[in-house]
Amino acid sequence: MPTPTSLQFSRRQFIAGSSAAVAGVSGNQTSLAEPLNDRFGGWPVGIQSYSLRSFNVDEAIRHMRGLGLHFLEFYRKHVPLDSTTQQLAELRKKLDRANIKMSSHGVNRFTDDHESNRTVFEFAKRAGLKNITANPQPNAFESLDKLVAEFDIRICIHNHGPGSSYDKIDEVVTAIKDHDPRIGACVDTGHFIRSGEDPIEAVKRIGDRVFALHIKDEEKQEKKSRNVVIGSGFLDVSELFTTLKSVNFPTDGSISLEYEANPQNPIDDIQQCFTVAEEAIAKIKG
Repeated sequence: MPTPTSLQFSRRQFIAGSSAAVAGVSGNQTSLAEPLNDRFGGWPVGIQSYSLRSFNVDEAIRHMRGLGLHFLEFYRKHVPLDSTTQQLAELRKKLDRANIKMSSHGVNRFTDDHESNRTVFEFAKRAGLKNITANPQPNAFESLDKLVAEFDIRICIHNHGPGSSYDKIDEVVTAIKDHDPRIGACVDTGHFIRSGEDPIEAVKRIGDRVFALHIKDEEKQEKKSRNVVIGSGFLDVSELFTTLKSVNFPTDGSISLEYEANPQNPIDDIQQCFTVAEEAIAKIKG
């Protein structure tokens, strides 16, 4: 396995990697040289495409390829829920060439409209997803219990910032209690920090029903968002991955960096985040 030091790209190396990615996405190259998961020791670590919201889908894929990523969660701007089977097949070809797997999609809203909820699951089935990141209304759970059982696709409740739904750990724990075990959580570490909660405590309390994460860090535990490179603010990244290991985080779950700062030019900061994650994972191996 490459060492963390060997994977800290210089700006020139990243540009070269991005140029190679253009050929990989648009040409006949079918896969990356390195095996899946190699950089992160078997963890399904990737990116939420909102981090690359200033780029179109093809540009975002090229950046992911240059960053050496193999997993991602798309959001609606990049991949709408009404994407057809043909459109998703074309997208899958591009992802396959870059050796990237879509592990989740979100954040998606759910209500008591069962047929509307079903369309999201049908999209997820067409896309080959195991996880849907979600913001369900309280009246949605009867419908969701039926749909997760029918499609065998997980719902991952995403906590939002202060004053929003699921901004407290207790609220997430209560929401999933007594429901189908495929209804669990997407722990957004940054939003929990802003809500005055400890995201590592959230993972401990939600346990084996943590199916996804949005990893971000905040400078301080305060309402205003001050997104920073992970590990340089409140978040203890090493302890986060140690805790995920202790609750047996699923290998087919979704761990997505969501870096919201500097949207026009985020790549160097994003690379720093992944280096931090890589080094944190290396500490808990074995």
